[in-house]
Amino acid sequence: MSGLATARRIVVKVGSSLLIGQDGANAHWLAAFAADVARLRSRGQQVLVVSSGAVALGRRRLALGRRALTLPEKQAAAAAGQSALMRAWEEAFEPHTVTAAQILLTRDDTEVRRRWLNARATVETLLSLGALPVVNENDTVVTEELRYGDNDRLAARVAQMIGADVLVLLSDVDGLYNADPRSDASAEHLPRIGRITPEIDAMAGGANSGAGVGTGGMATKLAAAKIASAAGCATVITLGTRPSPLLSVEEGARATIIEPSTTPKAAYKAWIAGSLAPAGTLTVDTGAANALRRGKSLLAAGVRAVDGRFEKGDAVLVRDEAGHEIGRGIVRYEAGHAGQICGLRSEAIEAALGYTAGPLIHADDLALSAHGAVVG
Repeated sequence: MSGLATARRIVVKVGSSLLIGQDGANAHWLAAFAADVARLRSRGQQVLVVSSGAVALGRRRLALGRRALTLPEKQAAAAAGQSALMRAWEEAFEPHTVTAAQILLTRDDTEVRRRWLNARATVETLLSLGALPVVNENDTVVTEELRYGDNDRLAARVAQMIGADVLVLLSDVDGLYNADPRSDASAEHLPRIGRITPEIDAMAGGANSGAGVGTGGMATKLAAAKIASAAGCATVITLGTRPSPLLSVEEGARATIIEPSTTPKAAYKAWIAGSLAPAGTLTVDTGAANALRRGKSLLAAGVRAVDGRFEKGDAVLVRDEAGHEIGRGIVRYEAGHAGQICGLRSEAIEAALGYTAGPLIHADDLALSAHGAVVG
């Protein structure tokens, strides 16, 4: 089972080889794919697309030919092609009354925490409004040093950012083989991988190295799958040239499924608990401490003291009045504003600050301490 039928949130990466036809965007393939995505959405599933194609479309519009492009030329091609790419997506989804919304990201947007939070908030809002986010790397401004370099890894980072259940990498092959199926008739397809071992990596770097078109290949797909797996997201590598590739996978078409090593929620909580250095401390009263242990968000009304110099998006410690650590979380207000609303009820926050960002720490952004109660 691929997990597609039951996934709450799905990220699909679409490469240039699928999107680009002889005279521009491949409208026929896009129309069929849009119908496939609309089918998932009709079941209540949320879908986000990571799309290549801007540079390829812009290259044609600027008559740059097929030669290798310099970085400034790539940026110019991306600028010229991005509007054409989004127009193609908009036209494909228009018959299904689905609004496509463009999001352009750089590597910093998924690796610098404050920018990551802002990007995540934008995606969450678009999904809640019923839009289809279409993500691409912002090639118009990014430098070689700050590039993802391929949209497979970008898609994995986006899946990680939004807590996706399944990442689908549409390719020009139907998965991973233990040898090159184009030259070895005895090559065996690998339908399911529990863990990506050095032996699996070697297969991607050797026999399957030519798989995939554009800047990716099978090695980059496995690199993306590692990111996704650690984030609790399954990865499906399958043939994208089918008219309805997602439906085909659900019906049992050949694909390689790479299993997650945890759940999205557990991976996110582990990242908060172990990967972020706290920039401050919030001390809470007994009522708030008990609520947090029951899985509730931290409201300003329950905070008794604010210590440290932190910004929105920083990690902070949460302690009870006896000094015991309750957990660590990502705060939604900078220290000065947190101090101003300390002890205030939620409805009074906007009057005090001129805005409201909800609770000080949302339950989704709080990792309780190891023993769930007291850590000295």
